[in-house]
Amino acid sequence: MQSGFRAGHGITSATLKVLNDIITGINKRQYCAAVFIDLAKAFNSVNQRILIDRLNSLGFSSDCLAWFTNYFSDKVQCVKLEGLLSGPLAVSMGVPQGSFLGPSLFSVYINDVALAAGDSLIHLYADDTILYTSGPSLDTVLTNLQTSFNAIQHSFRVLQLLLNASKTKCMLFNRLLPAPSRPTSIPTTDGSDLKYVDNYKYLGVWLDCKLSFQTHIKHLQSKIKSTIGFLFCNKASFTHIAKITLIKLTILLILDFGDVIYKIASNTLLSKLDVVYHSIICFVTKAPYTTHHCDLYALVGWPSLHICCQIHRLQVIYKSLLGKAPSYLSSLVTIATPSAPAGILHWSSPKPTYFGHLSFPFSAANDWN
Repeated sequence: MQSGFRAGHGITSATLKVLNDIITGINKRQYCAAVFIDLAKAFNSVNQRILIDRLNSLGFSSDCLAWFTNYFSDKVQCVKLEGLLSGPLAVSMGVPQGSFLGPSLFSVYINDVALAAGDSLIHLYADDTILYTSGPSLDTVLTNLQTSFNAIQHSFRVLQLLLNASKTKCMLFNRLLPAPSRPTSIPTTDGSDLKYVDNYKYLGVWLDCKLSFQTHIKHLQSKIKSTIGFLFCNKASFTHIAKITLIKLTILLILDFGDVIYKIASNTLLSKLDVVYHSIICFVTKAPYTTHHCDLYALVGWPSLHICCQIHRLQVIYKSLLGKAPSYLSSLVTIATPSAPAGILHWSSPKPTYFGHLSFPFSAANDWN
């Protein structure tokens, strides 16, 4: 359940996994709740003695342990500002950031936290942790979530990692079932209650309690419009080649990021991104705003956003079929029986609701077939 700094894993796979679990619960008309856990300066808080003990428990040889002990020892840091250098300060905590070993060592350090989740589900991306669960009763869901959250907090304390309670949030996903006006609070072990939110930025993607992605698309619009405004004000400074290069390295990267995740938004919301996309093409081609979108695509030689997203989606499914995606995604993709046409994917779960069609196994089979 760790997707950070692992080959074949990434933000997209981690978010798809979490979304699929939540959508599956909602499809069963269950209540779903999550705690987004934030740690304060996690990489800098690693206790090196505990980390060495972890490596020892994994079977590292005494020579390796001696090497790592030496690797951590006698490190100092200082600050240089305007030619002035502060005195050195010994560094006795944390893993070296910016190093190749740092992320792997942190993953080893935090890995066993997942074992404390109990009846809840958990997913980690480095130190970004989401704890979530679903069930037929909201009281049962929140009780289970509280029990798991307490156990997770205890694990963090053992590791001497500090929970940032002010940035740790709760969310109730209430797509099909009504949400109470004042749900039962989830306190930390220090006694402070976590705040319930309707929106949370998880791994770069804004999730909302109804999984509409309205907030995420609104943020995308705002970010892209400000960039387009700057480019249009300075369009005389750019050659045609420079325009294309700038757009590809800035705005198109923004639109591509997470598109297979927010693909489940309504067509009405997605059409708002089409509008800004068409503005981008008008900037590159100098075409009038009244130009039909099909003509715009032909002028610049780019596909529509829908086709781009579908290509990215099919690439994820293809990697899952080949076993090159994380096992938690590959296990959701099933080849149909031998009697079916070659390459057809199978959907074996009970018939989903309209919202259940958005789950990864169903949508992957539908898109691929």
